[in-house]
Amino acid sequence: MANEQAGMFPDPHEYQIPPELEGWEEMYPSHHLFSKERADWEKQQFWYLDKIHAPEPMPPLDMLFQEAWQISLSQYTTRVFCIPPAQGIAQRMVGCYMYICAVAPPPDEIIGEKAALFEKRVFYVFEHYNELWDKWLTKFKALGNEMIALEIPGELPKYVPEDQVLPAPKGYYASYDLIESFDKLVHQMFKGWQYHFEMLNLTYLAYLMFGDVSRKLFPGISESAIGKMVAGAYVSMFRPEEELCQLSRQAVALSGVADILKSDQTAAGKIAELEKTSDGKQWLEALEKAKDPWFYVSCGSGWFHYEGSWINNLDIPFGYIKSYVERLENGETIERSLDKVDKERDETVAEYRKLIGTDEDREAFDGAYNTVRTIYRYAEDHLFWVEHWFHTIWFSKIREFGKLLVDNGMINEPDDIFMFNRYEIPEILTEVATAWALGVGIPVRGDYYKAKAAKRRKILDAAGKWNPTPALGVPPEEVAEPFTIMLWGVTTDKVKEWLKGMGAGEVNGEGVSELKGFAASAGVVEGKAKVLKLLKDVMELEPGDILVCPTTNPSWAPVFTKIKAAVTDIGGLTSHAAIVCREYGVPSVTGTGIATSVIKTGDIIRVDGDTGVVTIVERAG
Repeated sequence: MANEQAGMFPDPHEYQIPPELEGWEEMYPSHHLFSKERADWEKQQFWYLDKIHAPEPMPPLDMLFQEAWQISLSQYTTRVFCIPPAQGIAQRMVGCYMYICAVAPPPDEIIGEKAALFEKRVFYVFEHYNELWDKWLTKFKALGNEMIALEIPGELPKYVPEDQVLPAPKGYYASYDLIESFDKLVHQMFKGWQYHFEMLNLTYLAYLMFGDVSRKLFPGISESAIGKMVAGAYVSMFRPEEELCQLSRQAVALSGVADILKSDQTAAGKIAELEKTSDGKQWLEALEKAKDPWFYVSCGSGWFHYEGSWINNLDIPFGYIKSYVERLENGETIERSLDKVDKERDETVAEYRKLIGTDEDREAFDGAYNTVRTIYRYAEDHLFWVEHWFHTIWFSKIREFGKLLVDNGMINEPDDIFMFNRYEIPEILTEVATAWALGVGIPVRGDYYKAKAAKRRKILDAAGKWNPTPALGVPPEEVAEPFTIMLWGVTTDKVKEWLKGMGAGEVNGEGVSELKGFAASAGVVEGKAKVLKLLKDVMELEPGDILVCPTTNPSWAPVFTKIKAAVTDIGGLTSHAAIVCREYGVPSVTGTGIATSVIKTGDIIRVDGDTGVVTIVERAG
């Protein structure tokens, strides 16, 4: 726990981990652990729990994504686009949870050097965004297709095939193919995340620049008004939900299809029934066209192997389609109201623009606004292609290795491969390749790896029951790093709450009637709260509910036309939760820190997306 009197969080080198987690350090690369060699620096930093990317205990292989973004985000900030005062984001694992810190600004002379490079590089991207986006998407799709095409041996042959030996030896055989394929898969993921940050930091930067211009020109302007002026992005991340809407409307128009889709059968059962009729087959053809790529969307955030995806679990999208069909038959609108969002945005922009007194100020506003409206779509456009499409492909490929390890007696089930980090798996594959090369009957250490996987699952389960401190190290007098505030939602006030024990599982919910967060999406509504923490529970939402959750993500889009508002524990003004709510015109307060601990299902709450205040009006009986 934090030492409130001393105004300190626990020392990261002395923080006590529950004994049930003994051995957790073995799961992660050593460079992601606090170490005595870096202790002087580490003890002086402010480390906070990264609930955006890692709200749950981290399986070892899933850690690869975190490694990838740490390097990529940081290098683009420090070395590529050279954002003058910004440094990178450092990561450390503590008891299976990931803590991060924003590195302090560099010396003034370095800031000066970076500024000259920043001016040239960043504004070139702003001015040429559309053509750069087209090139980016072409390049990224090519990388994903390269990953799909990667050949992973399904088995090691009893004997090398004749055509690989005669008339001219191939000279490079299955044992090495196996090891090389895994290495390629790892490096493809790292390359994908290099691409990921080509423009993302600049997207957030454009939002920050527009916000700064707006606050200078319009003193007292609300954050929700700034957000409203940016809303209305036609992006890839919303395409999966749009495909579901189209499939649902087609189902209602075709004979007998809607009745089958509304039944309580599994997706497989519904498909079997649809194949019996011409109209059913017609609908299934449309389904097949939509699936690739638009069903390559995670059932969660895309960060964890166990979340699954629509393409691998058709019961999820079929559940959404069932709900949409029922709503259409009741005369409801299922699509997001794009015209309404566009109208409100344009009216808000016009209203504020009228207040500008000089041509110079008007030019500054127009420049910042046009830039953010052009590039800001990347914040959600890239999301589908990277965290969802690309990650879904990667998980599928990794499971091919998992199956091979099962077949060779090294692990019990394919997903056990995720219990080993990216440095350990080549060791296991080498053991398999070596035993194959040595000949028939050579033993492998299957029992060793099976026991290790079982032990690590047990540790992760124990970590899931633990409530770690929200922060470690030295709290800053003021949180000023813009990305920390805008994306993660960590503010000076939030840190003060943490120091009092807020957000650490010690909140007396009955004694709290008002919560404060970010005014993420404008509007004021009152209604019944539905507290949900897992994707599988999302279908429990009823029309008119107010969603209260740790964070939302775009794969939840099909419920946003049902709910009145959304409240989250995590996220700032540029978090995915904030963006999704603005795009659907749903009032939202993000980054409350404690909403899911304080609010209970059935409570009547008021959500003020203009001020960032959530009020508990009436407790459920």
